[in-house]
Amino acid sequence: MKILYGILAFLMISLPLQAQEYSWESVRMDGSRTGRTLGTMKRGRYVASDGKTFPKKSAVSAVAEIVIEAQPYMARVKEVIAYSPEAMEVEYPEGPLSNWFVDILMKKVEEISGRHVDIGISNFGGIRVDMPQGDVILDDMLSMFPFKNQLVYVELKGSVVRGILESMASGRFQVLGGVRVVAEDGKIVSATVGGDPLDDDKVYGVATISFLLYGGDNLALAEGAESVTKFDVDIIDAVLEHVRAETAAGRHIVSKSDGRVVIR
Repeated sequence: MKILYGILAFLMISLPLQAQEYSWESVRMDGSRTGRTLGTMKRGRYVASDGKTFPKKSAVSAVAEIVIEAQPYMARVKEVIAYSPEAMEVEYPEGPLSNWFVDILMKKVEEISGRHVDIGISNFGGIRVDMPQGDVILDDMLSMFPFKNQLVYVELKGSVVRGILESMASGRFQVLGGVRVVAEDGKIVSATVGGDPLDDDKVYGVATISFLLYGGDNLALAEGAESVTKFDVDIIDAVLEHVRAETAAGRHIVSKSDGRVVIR
């Protein structure tokens, strides 16, 4: 019930405000979003599942009524679409969840573009919540990737890729795939792509997202690019297509850290 009261208090505070900025916070749910512990409305009063009653026309009752009435419309997002044997959190500089996502990104961009993808670059900030252990519902995925960013294929020379990696090493790494990087004291010690040393003269196929083309998270991947091809496919749609296909094939959501980014 503490979580529900927290939601109600948040709504009470935020409803009168305009132009308010919000941020996400990952919290463990207690089943409230399924409607099982939301309580009931009786003659305009809100009766919580622990029996506590809030007066008619009170702010808590007004907001609770909205939340309860919304439950039937939320049935679609409660659909179980996958199973994850292990919980996965966003870890820095790389971890199972971010690796899982960027590998999907690379695969989908390669399928859509019909061109080979060597490298994947995304951002940690685009993954908003953790992967739960056990049943994964549609709402988990929608909450994990809430932003409407599109898939993009970019051609970058190795020298440009090296500059991007060096900039990350001196500041903060973002989500990487297809490369293995070792950094020390803010500098790149080694970088390989597909097992081979990064070649400054080679042109690499890079899978990324539209947010990172022109300054998002301090990345401007379109600058210095040989070509940029943007696809009308949102991140969430690509992820859901992959997840549903894996579930249909009887496979669970499984990933691991693999040392693709090492900071010494």
